[in-house]
Amino acid sequence: MTTIMTTHALRLHPGQDLKCTLDALVVDHGWPAVCVLTCVGSLTQVRLRFAGQPEAVGVFGPHEIVGLGGTLSATGGSHLHMTVSDAGGRCLGGHVKEGNLVRTTAEIVLGILPGIQFIRSADPATGCPELAVESLPAPRNAHFSSINHQPFRNP
Repeated sequence: MTTIMTTHALRLHPGQDLKCTLDALVVDHGWPAVCVLTCVGSLTQVRLRFAGQPEAVGVFGPHEIVGLGGTLSATGGSHLHMTVSDAGGRCLGGHVKEGNLVRTTAEIVLGILPGIQFIRSADPATGCPELAVESLPAPRNAHFSSINHQPFRNP
């Protein structure tokens, strides 16, 4: 069966929380597997958890979103990382937490991945809930009959 990724583009407005809005969007649509394709914009407040640190750090002031990547799922939650730059061009990056508030805009394109779902399950090696990818059953009408299917031939 051939599957095709679909996309969803959106803009977040001043004051919206980046993570909370994306998580709610994915749950509202019931999307089982989503990836962030791109994001640009700005924030008035940044909340990231840096590598190896138990708690998130809040940074105030205008920041540009340099990059956002990660996975989201209606049932498996989200795992997002972001890089931002301050007014002096210095960059920070880390695990996205709630509290990243949009300053002027956040322009985001998501990829909705068919045929799979993202879940989180405990990984004994890390002690954390880590990504697991599961296949979803194909819809009943999503297959071709080998009797009726004829390949396209260019005359």
